[in-house]
Amino acid sequence: MTLILTIMITLVAMLYMGIAIFFQSHFCFGTTVDGVNVGGCDAKEAEARISRKIRRYSLTLTMREAKSEKILGSSISLTPVFDDEMSRLIQNQSGFAWLIKLFQKEKLTLDKVVTYDKEALETEIQKLSCMKQENQRAPSSATYLYQEGVGYIPVKADYGTTIDQKAFREAVRKAILSVEEELILEEAGCYQEPPVGDDHPQLAELLDELNRYTSVTITYRFGEKSERLGGNQISQWLSAEEGSVAIDEAAVYEYIKELAGKYNTAYTTKTLETSYGRSVTISGGSYGWKIDNEKEVRQLLADLAAGRDVEREPIYAQRANSHEGNDYGDSYVEINLTAQHLFLYQNGQLVVESDFVSGNVARGYSTPTGVFPVTYKTRNAVLRGEDYATPVKYWMPFAGDVGMHDASWRKSFGGEIYLTNGSHGCINLPSSVAKIIYETISQGYAVLVYTLPGTESGK
Repeated sequence: MTLILTIMITLVAMLYMGIAIFFQSHFCFGTTVDGVNVGGCDAKEAEARISRKIRRYSLTLTMREAKSEKILGSSISLTPVFDDEMSRLIQNQSGFAWLIKLFQKEKLTLDKVVTYDKEALETEIQKLSCMKQENQRAPSSATYLYQEGVGYIPVKADYGTTIDQKAFREAVRKAILSVEEELILEEAGCYQEPPVGDDHPQLAELLDELNRYTSVTITYRFGEKSERLGGNQISQWLSAEEGSVAIDEAAVYEYIKELAGKYNTAYTTKTLETSYGRSVTISGGSYGWKIDNEKEVRQLLADLAAGRDVEREPIYAQRANSHEGNDYGDSYVEINLTAQHLFLYQNGQLVVESDFVSGNVARGYSTPTGVFPVTYKTRNAVLRGEDYATPVKYWMPFAGDVGMHDASWRKSFGGEIYLTNGSHGCINLPSSVAKIIYETISQGYAVLVYTLPGTESGK
């Protein structure tokens, strides 16, 4: 048994050594060189196999939008280059490790596999359909749009089909030298990319900021009426400049102007159901609601920047008494220049009525008609003009230098006194009446001044 075992071991050893000697001049089984199976081949046989592959070689260019083209090795005079490198690869492998390499499947590469005609390659590249200008679509960045009820949503980039000339030529050159059979242009970075891609972090940040603005609701109150400012309108004011949100302040100002045009009542014609049972239309005067456009624009921009819902009145430069019906409401001073008589109403109730003396018609000092707000009120003022300085106890201006005040120097009021012996334009009142009016009204109180033919004193 010992002799048989010795003989068997000797035979196995001789077989192993014989195979090892064989692999001193041949590639081990399972070995590939540049993707070609050369297991069991000597240098010449391996070169022949690679040469056959190169003669059949073509490079498939896989492009976007499911398109492809080929560059044939024969068109560029593709020639194998070995320079005895195959023999060196065989020498570098350990033939005695052949048994281990059966399971390792060694993959080898040549330093330089092929050579080609550079001018021919450039000609073939120029022939490619993907290189034609008319077949290239320029890339466009990912962007956004506003969708009503949803907010700003991303719009995907169009990556286009425009070739990066330098990157493409370099990728083709490397693929050919490595005898690669396919070049996927997108993976090789052969296309011009849009400045902002779909996954650009700045785009996500920008959308968040835009939606923070358009998620705000501003509700303006005008008495029982209201105006709602929401994302649809706000989105029209927004733009992105250098990656940050900008608001078109001019457009915001136009919006406030439109709001003011709809709800302002200052300087508009008023209708009054007079104490005489007849209706008059009064034009002139500044009384009424008036939005302060500049301040309201600044406040609106601040509300938007804060990113929270707001319900409020607009900022007014001038306020009135009511948003419903007549803006002066049911608290006002009614001055009938024709009758030389006034009425003071508060909350619809008559507080006092009285005759008065208005501006001297003969001297051109007629009291202006219109609807005015009381500018302010003060005690113990001195009224001054070119030729007078008159002290009064109660001063209540409403139209520039024209106002209501006591006139203790007068013994009578009403009638036709104003025609030739009237004031410089003010409403002269008995002191007791001036006191009541002074204690009842406040700044902004409505004063309605009108004429009404047929109500002259004595009629």
